[in-house]
Amino acid sequence: MKGALRRYQVLAYLVGIGLLVLTLVGVPLQYAAGHPGVVAVVGPIHGFLYIVYLATAYDLARRARFGFWRMAAMVCAGFLPFLAFVVEHRIASQLQQAPELAGD
Repeated sequence: MKGALRRYQVLAYLVGIGLLVLTLVGVPLQYAAGHPGVVAVVGPIHGFLYIVYLATAYDLARRARFGFWRMAAMVCAGFLPFLAFVVEHRIASQLQQAPELAGD
């Protein structure tokens, strides 16, 4: 399960950073300055990484036997800026305290 957690953490950070760049840099540049270049580049990359993130989140949720609400939080983390970092931290903290992860 350590490998699944590490993959999830990496993808959560990548998706979170991509979403922050998209919403805090790309969208203001597109609408305020008329430069859509950042959105044109970062948007598809974020979309692709979000799909990969969903696969890794599903894999981790299946292995850890997460319930619906925890899985829903993981899915929604890719939609709201900063939420990916918060959810990733909570999931990692909970799993690192679990005794079955220490033996893996």
